[in-house]
Amino acid sequence: MNTVVSAVPIRGVAAQAAWRTVLGVFKPRIALEIMLAGLAGVVMAGGEGLDLWRFLALAVGIFVAAGAAGGVNQLFERDLDARMSRTESRPFATGSLAPGRGWYALLATLTLLAVSLVAVATGWRAAGFVVLGAFTYGVVYTMWLKRRTWLNIVIGGLAGSFAVLAGATAATSSPGPAAWVFALVLFLWTPPHFWSLAMYYRGDYAAARVPMLPVVFGDVVASRAIFAHTVPLVLLSLLPLAWGLGWIYALGALTGGAFFIHRAWLLLCESTPKNAIRCFLASLLQLGLLLAAALLDGALAGALIRM
Repeated sequence: MNTVVSAVPIRGVAAQAAWRTVLGVFKPRIALEIMLAGLAGVVMAGGEGLDLWRFLALAVGIFVAAGAAGGVNQLFERDLDARMSRTESRPFATGSLAPGRGWYALLATLTLLAVSLVAVATGWRAAGFVVLGAFTYGVVYTMWLKRRTWLNIVIGGLAGSFAVLAGATAATSSPGPAAWVFALVLFLWTPPHFWSLAMYYRGDYAAARVPMLPVVFGDVVASRAIFAHTVPLVLLSLLPLAWGLGWIYALGALTGGAFFIHRAWLLLCESTPKNAIRCFLASLLQLGLLLAAALLDGALAGALIRM
């Protein structure tokens, strides 16, 4: 009796751990950020938003496509992940999940289903931007650039930009100026975000022979580049106010932007690992506040979901 009862929670815990392992392949945090960027693009379109089912289809489609691209990233980089302390516990790096053609087939199928869903719900133009985002992260950044050039993450930053344009195109016939500016903000945000992390883990990236900016040019140059990206991206994040965004968006953009600039300045003054990881966390806070403020502002103004 006791043996049977005690075995149930053990099986339950094992099943939960297995599901967490599988879900981790898809990098759900990054997929969520890209999805929210796409939904913010709906707000930046400045229209009346989307019908609820189209809104949900867009959200699910972007999330699944981004997650599939994250899976390609983990599959293709499993050798690099195994050499780095930050990523050595990832399932393909540890061998807890075996890589193979089945995984690539699954990821391709998920991408096709996600893109088809967006196309049916919002049109092929929006779906095209979803494809470009997934392709940029899964192929251009992961397979072509990451091991070859320090510009890897600069170009890889387009993945978030394409999500914004997908959302804006889903809501209107074509992206307007606010959407293009917001897409540029996402493009400029990605390099300082990852360069800060790369400064903190510079030894890992050097050991894995990944040519991130701090590895190639050093921490001083990297901190200058981070600050040089942070200031214009924060200033540009305020421009959508000229196209109708309200006080909630202004508050989020100003608060998060000021904190990010402050941390980037401290990193510029003293290029230490401690300041680098604080700058990285500040970038996450800035983006989180920016996206949350855009979505809340749009929801209250009726520019997100059409009722």
